[in-house]
Amino acid sequence: MSPTSIDTGRVRVALLGCGTVGTALVEMLAAPGRSGDLALAARTRLEIVGIAVRDLDAVRSTSGGFPVHLLTQDAKGLVEREDVDIVVELIGGIDPAHRLVEAALNGGKPVVTGNKALLARFGADLAELAAARGVDLLYEAAVGSAIPVIRPLRESLAGERISRVMGIVNGTTNFILSAMANEGASYAEALAEAQSLGLAEADPSADVGGGDAAAKAAILASLAFAANVVVGDVHCEGITHVTQSDVRYARQLGYVIKPLAVAERVDRASAISVRVHPALVPHDHALASVNGAFNAVFIEGEDSGEMMLYGQGAGGRAAASAVLGDLIVAARHLRQGVFTPPAAQRVAVRIAPLAELSCPFYLSMDVVDRPGVLAAVAQVMGEHGVSIRWMEQKGLGNEARLIFLTHEALEGAVAATVHELSGLKVVDRVGAVLRVIGSEDSGPGRDA
Repeated sequence: MSPTSIDTGRVRVALLGCGTVGTALVEMLAAPGRSGDLALAARTRLEIVGIAVRDLDAVRSTSGGFPVHLLTQDAKGLVEREDVDIVVELIGGIDPAHRLVEAALNGGKPVVTGNKALLARFGADLAELAAARGVDLLYEAAVGSAIPVIRPLRESLAGERISRVMGIVNGTTNFILSAMANEGASYAEALAEAQSLGLAEADPSADVGGGDAAAKAAILASLAFAANVVVGDVHCEGITHVTQSDVRYARQLGYVIKPLAVAERVDRASAISVRVHPALVPHDHALASVNGAFNAVFIEGEDSGEMMLYGQGAGGRAAASAVLGDLIVAARHLRQGVFTPPAAQRVAVRIAPLAELSCPFYLSMDVVDRPGVLAAVAQVMGEHGVSIRWMEQKGLGNEARLIFLTHEALEGAVAATVHELSGLKVVDRVGAVLRVIGSEDSGPGRDA
């Protein structure tokens, strides 16, 4: 769309979806005294001309002045309107969001979205379509909410060879694990608190199961390594198996348990690993101090070194601020007849199988408390090449709980160890199996 095809005094915006984030965006655009600043930033006036919703009668804002007259259930018709210049998609999910975003881009209209599920499956295709039509596809809100991480990876670090991107990208799970660590709450208590504060849905499975973070990890990996990574490539583990006792043991050992998304180069060739899981992080690591619903993304580059981006990771206004930033950029570009060039062309890469990776591990298990049990467990670990760095035994009546930290071990070897241990008659239960971030110079047993 050329600058002459739009109203020279305003850029007209269609909003698809008006949940928590969409409502916050509308309130920001309509806030008294703010329109002038936004017009200066965008170099034009931003005006919402239509809001597509599923339910016309739902209560969306208590601030007063919400433009109810702009609501419509005809999302397709709104996207196709000639008086719409930019489309903001906040529906979420795949359908109908995919069809609507494609229709907007095909119509030469820039799109701003926060839809991580869509981008984690069809991001490469949509970016190619946007570039072919010469319009923006911007999605800063899709990963870090208020944290600007997409633009730094796509532009500021475009010439950097990034070795690893590791972060806390889900505010709900970080809030839960922080409450377990700092308040002594159980998993169930921490989840209930998150739900009462609006940080977790009634059905929290997308968050606590790791699916939300996996979609974000796919997007980060695609940008960091110019790779065509989709959510199906991401190994995904949730936090539901982490117990209060694991949190306490981790603290005693000098660690804190954090929900991590990790994308890293496995070797100097084309192999990468992309995974989501809880992990023990040393207390002196920058990510260890990221608590509550905050998010942080830790980037390691060969030339730039280490850096961390930190900020609000949950809440409608935090995400809406990122959407608004993208909207301002899209409006500027539309007036100028330019668009944000796509990231580096994505190439096929080998996703390293989990079994090929290695790191130290934390293991807990409940066993029968009698002589020879520890030796039997240690023998199984030794047969699979899993070397014990540190261990502790806690009495539990007729049982004992064994806590291990291992030296660096192959994922496949640890999986085989756990499988065999689970079949021993003297082992009642294998509990948490958690990866440990950092070198063996931190934590206990460094001289072992």
